[in-house]
Amino acid sequence: MPRTVLDVTRLLTRAGNAVATGVDRVELAYARRALAMPADRVGFAAVLGPRSVPLDAERVRRFVETLDAGWRGVSGDDEAARRLAATLGAPRPDRPEAVAPKVDPKRLALRLKASSALALSRSPIEPGDAYVHVSHLRLDRRAVFARLKRQGARLTILVHDLIPIRFPEYGRPGEDDRHRLRMATAIETATTLIANSADTARDLAAFAREAGLVSPPIVTAPLGLEPGFAPDAAPLVAAKPYFVTLGTIEPRKNHLLLLHVWRRLAERMGEATPKLVLVGRRGWENEMVLDLLDRSPAIRAHVVEANDLSDVALTALIKGARALLFPSFSEGYGLPLAEALALGSPALASDLPAFREIAGERVDYLDPLAGPDWERAVVDYADPANGRRAEAVARIAGYSAPTWDEHFRIARGATGLD
Repeated sequence: MPRTVLDVTRLLTRAGNAVATGVDRVELAYARRALAMPADRVGFAAVLGPRSVPLDAERVRRFVETLDAGWRGVSGDDEAARRLAATLGAPRPDRPEAVAPKVDPKRLALRLKASSALALSRSPIEPGDAYVHVSHLRLDRRAVFARLKRQGARLTILVHDLIPIRFPEYGRPGEDDRHRLRMATAIETATTLIANSADTARDLAAFAREAGLVSPPIVTAPLGLEPGFAPDAAPLVAAKPYFVTLGTIEPRKNHLLLLHVWRRLAERMGEATPKLVLVGRRGWENEMVLDLLDRSPAIRAHVVEANDLSDVALTALIKGARALLFPSFSEGYGLPLAEALALGSPALASDLPAFREIAGERVDYLDPLAGPDWERAVVDYADPANGRRAEAVARIAGYSAPTWDEHFRIARGATGLD
């Protein structure tokens, strides 16, 4: 019987990270789904050097369970959450009770790689197997995927966005060329492509036409959420109103607009200025943003950077915020927007096609260049006496969050995962 062979290369490379990115969550969800299936129907692999090699399923299971527990914040202390709570004047979070052995996932990843080195001469697939790759990592190594195709695999590749190609000005120099290679690999070797949104699917089809390539079928399957993002989640109760924005500090995320808004708010409101919590590591091409964060007294007094927050802490932070702020210039999907709405929390977002797929008319959309509009909205949402936020919360009622069950139902024919 043909199997599903899941590539977990990205998880192995992320084992040393304290928290998960959106793409990490996708591969983790796929790994959990595969591990829940009968052992004779699934296999695991990773790209090491010039080829994909098989991985021991039980070693993968222990690695994934340990990594999952750490990222969700249920396997030990959450010092980052306690520091943030102290900064915001919120009650100190309880120390979570460990439910998994305190094993270093990075060590487990190294052991997995070491054991797979003994299988370098073996292919991870048999003819007819579905080989599923759900990150962009290693797609620039075209020979790896071409070999799997020659060996008889049905390749399924999930594409998250084409932003480096559409907006090269937001990325590192040369990233647009690298991403063209990744997308060309996906189109030329895959049997089926999965897009996380209809907007990404349109971009992918357009890229294929522009490159003179014949695209395989594209299945649009929105991404699911982690189970903790639910309306009954407990909020962080801070001493004063705060807003939150999620994502790596990079030009595309438009942090500069928010910092200018907060500097003007500080000039107008003084100590009454709400807090802004930036969740995300410092990225690239950000000299002006970093100068403001490091050197502007007004920004330093009211803007907080927070990293390494577990899912438990992140859920509480979003739930307690006056709103999630999402002023991006471009997104392939926008997982934090779906997470906020699932929690019943309002959002202020750029007017992007991917966001409208997720939220419809449930959020207030703003021009990502219209600073005064964002400033006005923040002031309105921060004021309990202003009805604008309450109206936004009312629009969220009945929101049906995308689920992984639905994602896998849509993608079942391509992935073989039930």
